[in-house]
Order: sequence, then structure tokens, then C-alpha cells
Amino acid sequence: MNVLFLCTGNSCRSIYAEALFNHLTETRHRAWSGGSHPVGEVNPLTLIWLEKAGISTRGLTSKSWDDLEVTPDVVITVCDDAAGEACPLFLGRAVRVHWGVPDPSKAEGSEAEIEAAFASAFGALRRRIEAMLALPLDELPSDALQQALEEIHQRASREEAPQGDTP
Repeated sequence: MNVLFLCTGNSCRSIYAEALFNHLTETRHRAWSGGSHPVGEVNPLTLIWLEKAGISTRGLTSKSWDDLEVTPDVVITVCDDAAGEACPLFLGRAVRVHWGVPDPSKAEGSEAEIEAAFASAFGALRRRIEAMLALPLDELPSDALQQALEEIHQRASREEAPQGDTP
């Protein structure tokens, strides 16, 4: 199975997802990332977080979805901007889902607050990818796979939502 993680700039979240997926999966599945308007370089904090987690950063680049080497079976957008864009026709009949995760590269504040934003995005994507890889990916028909991937995001979003003070 070929999975494409899309984000507009392809510098952080989609790079995280590509590296995490390939680190956690068996060899028969493979992930790539791309952007509709790639910024041309991977955010340095993204690379630092991946290295801290023991995940290889070799070969990770900010690239256009036009440069994809394979036709994906699954396309997952990880930013809200990319979710609203029309995917190129070459992406064909891929299963398409949206896993919106806040952009840590837009975080402002202290060094600790910015680091927390990168940690949060990394953790959110890791939880979703681990849940995805727990599915029988080779056995699910497209419609069931799409539903399962949407449910992973919905469940994770509920768990990650800030909890208000309870009386």
C-alpha cells in the first residue's frame, strides 16, 4: 500500500507523517509526503523531533505532490489548507481522508511553547498512524478503509481536545 501525506508547505506535519509511517510499518507499505505549494526545505525543528525519536531523517525533503514517484492508494491531508484543495488527477481513485493537525511551525511564544507545539503535532500524528497500522490494511475494501481512517481521526481528535475545568 502506498500512502501519501499531503500538506500545503510540506515542511513539518506531512514530513512527520511520512517518516513516522515508514519507521513504524513493515516493508510492504510505504509513505511519501508532498505539498501543493512546498516551501522547499524541511523545518529544522521537525528534523530535531524525528532524530530525538530515533527516526531516520535521511532523504526527507520538502517537495511538490507533482514529484510523486508512485500512484498512492491512500491520500491523507494533515492540514486544513490542503484538505480544501483539488488533488491532482494523477492521484486517481485513492482513498482520501483528512487528519487535520495544528501547524507547529506557526506556533508563537516561548521556546518551551514552540517545542510543546511540535511535540503535540508529533504525538497526534504518531497516535493516528499507529492506529492505522493496527488495521488489516491489505484486507479492507476502499470504503471500509476510508471509514476506519476517518474514525481514527475523530477518536483521536476527541481524546486530544482540551478538557475544560469540571466543577
